Amino acid sequence: MDLDHAACYRAVSRRDARFDGRFFIAVKTTGIYCRPICPARTPLARNVVFFTSAAAAQEAGFRPCLRCRPEAAPELGAWRGTWNSVSRALALIELGALDEADVEALANRLGIGERQLRRLFQQHLGVAPIAVAQARRIHLAKQLIAETALPMTEIAYAAGFGSIRRFNECFQRMFKRAPSELRRRRNLEIAAAGPRGEIVLLLRYQPPYDWPAMLDFLRARAVPGIETVSGETYARSIHLDGEFGTVHVRPASMHPGSANALQATVRFPKLSALPAIIARLRRVFDLGADLAAINAHLAQDPLLAPLIKARPGLRVPGAWDGFELAIRAVLGQQITVPAAIRLAGRLVASYGQALPEPDGPLTHAFPLPRAMAGADLTMLGMPRSRAATLSAVAAAVLTDPDLLSTGRELDEAVAKLRGIWGIGEWTAQYIALRQLREPDAFPAADIGLLRALEDAEGRRPSAEALLRRAEAWRPWRAYAAQHLWAAGAAQLAAKPERLAA
Repeated sequence: MDLDHAACYRAVSRRDARFDGRFFIAVKTTGIYCRPICPARTPLARNVVFFTSAAAAQEAGFRPCLRCRPEAAPELGAWRGTWNSVSRALALIELGALDEADVEALANRLGIGERQLRRLFQQHLGVAPIAVAQARRIHLAKQLIAETALPMTEIAYAAGFGSIRRFNECFQRMFKRAPSELRRRRNLEIAAAGPRGEIVLLLRYQPPYDWPAMLDFLRARAVPGIETVSGETYARSIHLDGEFGTVHVRPASMHPGSANALQATVRFPKLSALPAIIARLRRVFDLGADLAAINAHLAQDPLLAPLIKARPGLRVPGAWDGFELAIRAVLGQQITVPAAIRLAGRLVASYGQALPEPDGPLTHAFPLPRAMAGADLTMLGMPRSRAATLSAVAAAVLTDPDLLSTGRELDEAVAKLRGIWGIGEWTAQYIALRQLREPDAFPAADIGLLRALEDAEGRRPSAEALLRRAEAWRPWRAYAAQHLWAAGAAQLAAKPERLAA
């Protein structure tokens, strides 16, 4: 991606926070790269070069600034929000794809060749895929050093380094000093070692962020036993790699360094799972959305313009787990949200896994596919056809563990989902919207969306007519849908009909 030197330099000169996370500035005379909002004196224009990502700056030989902390910049990847191979590859890397396998395996998941994937990364990001993964490890380790009191050995493994020696070598090369010296140079921002081993971290975003709207959405869909919303806090149980834990997320306090961030309290016995947990939380709360670009595009439509003006920080809530979201979407077919939540609660109580250490109302983890594939789910009080679809989804995920991953194009992913018995267009699009994080997914048959376009006489358009209207909203139709749902929430609550699950 090409960056206009003059435009970027103007943004840096003004410390323009709108560009934080969009690019990084590297100073050739010092060998340091910074965020556009760095408080250091602005260098001369002839001495700087700009990069689209921190990984590219590091690959070019620059080291992170200790004042503005590039690892604390909101992650707004330049290609996030599109439906191309680079965006999907970045999502998979964020979820740990290159911690488990090599670049060739990543390319295979995307359905392209390894050489083509490397070429695309160089073309759009100026860096190789493995360098992106390495930069993420270093940035997470730097964040843990700055925000927690964890021992260095635990930080090394939590950030994904294979050994403490490798960890020390990377930091010595990057920062010209040992990790322990970085900790001595700063005051602890947040005490993160709680009495039950919990870790507290900041998850940053580019403002605005409509936390009340996000919380309302999650509160209405909270499944008893695995989720709860209390005050300003959302909490849920988690299950990864055979281990159980919980996460609590709320707005960060007005503490220095915590502006424009959510505070996540993670209690999980395996520290090496921390990168995956952080990546999933960022997806659930849509922290990487480039709302400036999204809102500017959608606000061109007279229908959406006032909605965006009223709620400029509205995000699309994601899902913690693909199988869980798919099951919940099926449960929500043709019934109200409260009815679907009641069914989901019965499912969790009957087939969920009890937490070894319950955390208040969080008592279970969501059922695994193998627990549901052969079960008689009609006993939970649902139609036989609905139970059959749930069993079919469980069987499909057991057969293809990557079924609900982000490796496919939107049309391909929807077609694959529709190949499961009982999964129609609405359900497939909804899964793509919330789990696959496809910004252009659009469940056009949803009654809430159709009602939003009623005329003065109460006549609603057909799903086909809505699709034609939504063509102008591409490639951000998912965000348009979220605005329409949010705007119609009061009417839908007063006269309940089917709503997204």
